Amino acid sequence: MLKSLLRYPSGGGSVRESHMRRKLYENGVTNSLQSNFPLLLKLSEEVLDKWLSYPETQHVPLSQHILGFAMKFVTQMVLGGTFDDEQELIRFQKIHGTVWSEIGKGFQDGSLDKNTARKKQYEDALMQLESILKKIIKERKGRNFSEHIFIDSLVQGDLTEQQILEDSMIFSLAGCIITAKLCTWAICFLTTSEEVQKKFYKEIDQVIGKGPITSEKIEQLRYCRQVLCETVRTAKLTPVSARLQDIEGRINQFIIPRETLILYALGVVLQDPSTWPSPHKFDPDRFADDSVMRVFSSLGFSGTQECPELRFAYMVSAALLTVLVRRLHLLPVEGQVFEMKYALVTSSREEAWITVSKRY
Repeated sequence: MLKSLLRYPSGGGSVRESHMRRKLYENGVTNSLQSNFPLLLKLSEEVLDKWLSYPETQHVPLSQHILGFAMKFVTQMVLGGTFDDEQELIRFQKIHGTVWSEIGKGFQDGSLDKNTARKKQYEDALMQLESILKKIIKERKGRNFSEHIFIDSLVQGDLTEQQILEDSMIFSLAGCIITAKLCTWAICFLTTSEEVQKKFYKEIDQVIGKGPITSEKIEQLRYCRQVLCETVRTAKLTPVSARLQDIEGRINQFIIPRETLILYALGVVLQDPSTWPSPHKFDPDRFADDSVMRVFSSLGFSGTQECPELRFAYMVSAALLTVLVRRLHLLPVEGQVFEMKYALVTSSREEAWITVSKRY
């Protein structure tokens, strides 16, 4: 769907080529995440140190801090050391924000094409993003670097430069926003669910204790995964998705031709009371049931159908939450109500504020 919104042409290749390209994309996410796990912990510790330095009464602008964290990690994991520089990161974040906001609103309601100034601003920002990506693709081609980034996996595959550009663009945009919003909503729900936070801390203490956090240990945090799955469901993180029909299908008397774009109203399905008892309640324990996880998998939120950006977001969120909850109590601001704003990815309508106190 994002590819269509960016107005990139559909590939037109064979099903085999499409699957090969998707596999390369997925492997690129997995390999670059593994290679950059120490960076993920470093940036998570930076957020922790910042919050530890605050007085307990100070309100923390959660959305702002988490977006900055996600932007730092995604840019360095996808694009490499260019974005160690703070000014380069700020520039990228501004361009990224312009493109994403128009994709989420301007294309969907048709307003972008009706406003010449806005359309030019969007097209200029998209051109700047593409220019940055093209420069890095050119730099990485045919060379070996000590750190492995997402673009390296694409460059090493049998892809055209346009395909590398498109896949890098999609992950740079979606990977950052999905990760930021998943982290933000998970923390919001933890601040308002004391028992869930206690149970999560207990799991961290049992599995990791005071020892080093590793990707292998993160994978063992089953309750953490339940918290994140329930966050996706309760927040309706991605309220709509789309997929091209690979083969001709049928629903009752209706024929669905091959390559038809199918829209999924996930926001409705995720809170259908016939599937999810007490659908508006944040209850990670519901995902202790394997049959519930299978339903979630069938919707594309886990298992083989899970989108690579969400798989990435789960790992990044799990690492950040583990670093934070191990040292901090995450607390709500009295009287604040988190109101949801629905778009391609659900966000908080206003800044989400929290407070923190030290565990030790």
